[in-house]
Amino acid sequence: MRHPRLPPPYPPPPERSAEVRRRFGEEARSERPDLSALCLLIGADADGTLDEAGIDAAQLELDRLAGLLPYRPGGPRAWAEAVGRLLGERLGFHGAPADYERLESSLLHEVLRRRRGLPILLSVVWMEVARRAGAPVYGVALPGHFVIGFGAAEEQVLADPFDGGRVLTGADAELLVAGAAGTPLRPSMLVPAAPLEVVQRILNNVRAWASARPERSDVALRAVELSLLIPSHPARLRYERGQLLVQRGEFVEGAAELDAYAHLIEVVDESAARTVRQQAGTARAMLN
Repeated sequence: MRHPRLPPPYPPPPERSAEVRRRFGEEARSERPDLSALCLLIGADADGTLDEAGIDAAQLELDRLAGLLPYRPGGPRAWAEAVGRLLGERLGFHGAPADYERLESSLLHEVLRRRRGLPILLSVVWMEVARRAGAPVYGVALPGHFVIGFGAAEEQVLADPFDGGRVLTGADAELLVAGAAGTPLRPSMLVPAAPLEVVQRILNNVRAWASARPERSDVALRAVELSLLIPSHPARLRYERGQLLVQRGEFVEGAAELDAYAHLIEVVDESAARTVRQQAGTARAMLN
């Protein structure tokens, strides 16, 4: 056990992590990023037990589940009901409030094993299984609660994998958004989410989980560093990475990252850049 003071999962050794990140970056920059591959690479960077055989096994499990779906069951609603019957009713994929407390709920290979997870990871299972079977499926990033959609906008059917795949009425969707974000449902909230948007949201969830657990700053740092490999990532991630490095006692690298962030923002906010440079100086002073 490499990290006896930390609860599992334990990260992979540096060489494995470097390879996983290289592949993650290549996939994220590809013309058509593969959602399941990216999610499994997030898992491999967090869980050192997930090797290549485990990644292949997870992909094969998604293939196997897709093979259990009926052939072309009908329109969007028929697809939503068929996938819900298989994954939700027959196989028991669903979520519960306690799943928000577990890092495994954000790791695809663990969600496939436990059949439990966060709304967005259960949605990834639904999407990847349904897509393999030929369904017109996509993710829908409602504020605070990720669901899936079937069919084009004019015939869209929403389903909630966290609730076992329950098909949602318009009123259901309005209640979900009002409960999670306190805002009314708008048509712009119902557009399909691109794979990299889904991946960034998953990594945001991992960072949120870790931020509530200071002893798992290793998990937060890994999530930030993967997020930085996604094209068009928010510049503020550089600041977050610098802060985490300093928090973990890596003062020189953390200060350098803070300086780099200050350089990025000084043209738009000179005062903020000055504050960040002061933080970098404080970090370097900790070496004395």
